[in-house]
Amino acid sequence: MRTREVSHSGAAPRFNEMMVAMTIPPFERFYEEHQNEVFGFLARRLGRAAAEDAFQETFLRALRAYERLEHGRYLRAWVFTIAARVAIDSSRKTPSDTLSLGHEGAVEDAQPAYLQLEHLAEELPPTERAAVVLRYGYDLEYAEIGTALGSSADAARQAASSGIRRLRRKEGLA
Repeated sequence: MRTREVSHSGAAPRFNEMMVAMTIPPFERFYEEHQNEVFGFLARRLGRAAAEDAFQETFLRALRAYERLEHGRYLRAWVFTIAARVAIDSSRKTPSDTLSLGHEGAVEDAQPAYLQLEHLAEELPPTERAAVVLRYGYDLEYAEIGTALGSSADAARQAASSGIRRLRRKEGLA
């Protein structure tokens, strides 16, 4: 006798998706899944030698915050955001090119772009927020943003564009 499966309008796939989104894997599995991509990202941004230290710092920061995560939905974007911040911190530690050109102590009077965007983008949906901050705050290429978000460069471009449109409407600029 054959039993018939009852469909509840796609309830099972949605439930499975929710369970995956809520489940946070053990840190070891998370590390194994993302280590190569994160190292590649850092090596492209900083060079191979500096990337090794930045890589260790990225996963050290991730480990410290891992137990406070509420869900596992955007782990890839989360670790790439940490890596981007570590890359920026690392580049700040190195002497700037302006000093080697003879300019004595250039003064930076504005906040970095990512800090200027944080308060504006906080009300955007998570994917759009990540795309906007990574593109305009960290000046990442769409291919890198797509990798961080687990999508394509085109999807990252669309998410950033949608986020900017929302921000413009919110500020009354559109």
